[in-house]
This record gives sequence, C-alpha cells and structure tokens, in this order.
Amino acid sequence: MSSNPNSAILKLEQLCISYGTNMAVDHVDLEFFTNQVTAIIGPSGCGKSTLLRSINRMHDFNPIVTTTGKISYQGKDLNAKSVDPAEVRRQIGMVFQKPNPFPKSIYNNIIWGPKINGLLKDPDELVQKSLEQAALWGEVKDRLHESALGLSGGQQQRLCIARTIAMNPELILMDEPCSALDPKSTAHIESLIMELREKYTIIIVTHNMQQASRISDQTVFLYEGKLIEMGPTGDVFTKPKVKQTEDYITGRFG
Repeated sequence: MSSNPNSAILKLEQLCISYGTNMAVDHVDLEFFTNQVTAIIGPSGCGKSTLLRSINRMHDFNPIVTTTGKISYQGKDLNAKSVDPAEVRRQIGMVFQKPNPFPKSIYNNIIWGPKINGLLKDPDELVQKSLEQAALWGEVKDRLHESALGLSGGQQQRLCIARTIAMNPELILMDEPCSALDPKSTAHIESLIMELREKYTIIIVTHNMQQASRISDQTVFLYEGKLIEMGPTGDVFTKPKVKQTEDYITGRFG
C-alpha cells in the first residue's frame, strides 16, 4: 500500500443510494486518502451510515436498496459484476456501532475469519499481533480461551477492531464505534484510531464533533444525503466555507 498521503485509495463518483423511492445519498463525489482518517459528520438520517455501508457492499443484503454511480477502490469498480463481494469485505473491514463479538473465546474471535477464508498460517502469532495492534493484548493475554462476551463494552469493541485487523484489510470503516461506550473506553478507541492510521486508511462516521476534530485528517459534512463540504479537518472546523457547515458544527441545528 502506498504511503503517499495524497494518494486516493477510494473514490466515489456521483454516488446515489435509495431505499425504495427515498434517496438517502444524493450524487456524492468524494475521495479518501491513503493512511488518513476521514470523519463523516452530519445530523441523524443524513446518509452517513448508508454511504459507509455502500463501500463494502453491505447493501447487497437489502433488496430494496438501489445504488447508482461509481465506487472505485484502488482504481477498481467495486460494484462490477466480476468483483466478489466477499473479497471486498475482506479488504475493507467494518466495525459497527455496537460491539458484536462472536459467542466464542477471545482467541476464536480473532482466528475465525482468517480460518474460513484460508488465510490462517500461525494462529498464535496472529492472535497476539492483532490484539497488540488493538491495544488489548496486555488486558486479555491470560484470558484468551474465555468467552469474549465476558469482556467490558470497551474491550469488546477493541476486540472487534482486532478481529477486523486479523483479516489484513487495507481500509477500515467504523460506524460510530464509540457511541455505546463510556468516556474512558472512548479515549482508548480514539487513541487506537490515531495509531492505526500509520498502517490503515480509516473512515469513521461520528455524531461527536469533538471526536471528529480530535482524530481526523479530513472531515466530510453530509446533510439530507448531499455533500455540503469536505476538506482538511482544521479548515472545516475553524473556517468552514459553507454557512450550513458552520451552523451545524456550532450546534445551531442537528
């Protein structure tokens, strides 16, 4: 993977996503850059999560969703008929709002995906490496064969991040990964995201303005499915070009 920060790993062109007759994402053009964290902000129902889920083809499971436009990942059209959705989801990992560990041991949570995808070589090494990258190894190394459901909420979310890392993705999507967590666990996850940007490209949907300003390199503001503004996070938060962005960030609506 290129380490050039100006290299776009993912490009959306005129992306439209509809649920039946309701358009949730409306002609969005966006680029996401290698080894950067991009925060997608906007009020509830503005299309943030819908856009995120389109990137690793999660809408394939919903028959009422229609997608038009183009999503290019490393120059390849992700919605082309020749593209295997399972391979897309391997390369583009997803961390959800609510921690969702499998009802298995911590160890088996990590190796499950690589095992069924034929990627497992040294399970012990993979488990340790993934948990270390997720800043969880020190807390669970003596509990690897205990149920993952016995972990705290914050630990479960870091386990889900470790599980994603174990699949060796290049791009990680996070859909409000801290919204169900306490402040201490949130700080852990934010610190982790900032470390992970060294190796991965991360797109995070967040409703937390302070979080977006702390951890992201680029911020995207959506409203009613439309892209209102995007740019370097410092610029979007301190000198937005669009009044609607300023009104949202300062809490006048949303």
